[in-house]
Amino acid sequence: MKIDRLIAAAVFVLAMCAVPVLAQPRPAGGAAAPQTAAAVPDSKIALIYSDAFLDAKTGIARFSTLVGTLNREFQPRQTELQTLQQKIQALADDITKTAPVADPRTIQTKQDQLDQMKKDFQRKGEDAQAAYDKRRKEIFTPLQEDIGKALEAYAKSHNINVIIDASQVPLVYAADALDITRAFINDFNSKNPATAAVTTPPQ
Repeated sequence: MKIDRLIAAAVFVLAMCAVPVLAQPRPAGGAAAPQTAAAVPDSKIALIYSDAFLDAKTGIARFSTLVGTLNREFQPRQTELQTLQQKIQALADDITKTAPVADPRTIQTKQDQLDQMKKDFQRKGEDAQAAYDKRRKEIFTPLQEDIGKALEAYAKSHNINVIIDASQVPLVYAADALDITRAFINDFNSKNPATAAVTTPPQ
């Protein structure tokens, strides 16, 4: 396991915030409206680029706050893993340097110690990654849900029938006027302060 996986929060978050298509639901029962004498709908389509939500300076402010919170919570584990990795490397270097002249039993003792340290490192790393993933889901799921609700409310208030996430769907061409990303981010940030409290995990 690579230690830097513990702080790669943005990579994980991106997959959670994608909203490929948001459309108004069909009438109750799922049946389409009768075709006879039906007016052709005046469809209004908008685009949003969800990857822009993650920008530390211009994106959704709560993302940066939550990423910082997550990394602070796991800093002690990251430091522990880094320290253990340094000890492993130092012992491996020592074995390599002293092997030609040291007593074979001494080298074997050090090798056994090294093997145990590697096992401990792997176990601690796996435990840390599992805890990180669980905590990440806990603190980002509410934000994901809030963004989904906010997108729906924004669409309704602006008479938008369909919102397509252009970060997820390849586009051949789209007029700039269809892009509501900046407007939505500004609207969301104004109603959802970055200082919202995050529930502390039980000890």
